[in-house]
Amino acid sequence: MKFKSVFDIIGPVMIGPSSSHTAGAARIGRVARDLFGRQPAWAKIYLYGSFAETYKGHGTDIAIVGGLLDFDTFDERIKTSFELAKQVGMTYEFIPESAHTEHPNTARVVIGDQDGEMEMIGISIGGGKIEITELNGFPLRLSGNHPAILVVHDDKPGSIAKVATCLAEQNINIGHMEVSRKEQGQMALMVIEVDDPIDHTILDQIAMLPYITQVTQIAE
Repeated sequence: MKFKSVFDIIGPVMIGPSSSHTAGAARIGRVARDLFGRQPAWAKIYLYGSFAETYKGHGTDIAIVGGLLDFDTFDERIKTSFELAKQVGMTYEFIPESAHTEHPNTARVVIGDQDGEMEMIGISIGGGKIEITELNGFPLRLSGNHPAILVVHDDKPGSIAKVATCLAEQNINIGHMEVSRKEQGQMALMVIEVDDPIDHTILDQIAMLPYITQVTQIAE
């Protein structure tokens, strides 16, 4: 196995004892918040595998709450995330599950407020790295290690090409892209990882394209 840097071996700068159970957990929470687009009012976190078995001892619970508060892995405030969540009025509940999952460090994060809710499944794959494998019932693969945009759209011919063309015209390179849908001709989801964050004016251009219903960007 080849490593790009020493940080791929020793893991990220972080608060907590475990890159998988603490740093990865914080990133799962933070990506969930990014995708939701605002501070959630409440959260239900379902934990599977080793997450469910050791989440209190390894700080997985305080890390996920810290991520939902938009704290990075090295933010000292993670240590007091429970108290800080109360200050902003966010309630939370951790629910250990016994069901088998493909990866032992799996969390299903359900968050919401009076305006809506969102469900996301994330896994911590080691070294503080994560993958998002499902969003509101859509299967996907999102690393959280690169800037990305998520485009909800109608499953119509030309939708994907129009988005790709818009990015190419702005000289934006696509590192990874995939599309999932629940049923043919219904709602679909594009996941596009890019090299650099995208200006909001470009996101607005994509949102104005035919058949596009929602555009969300998450930062690296």
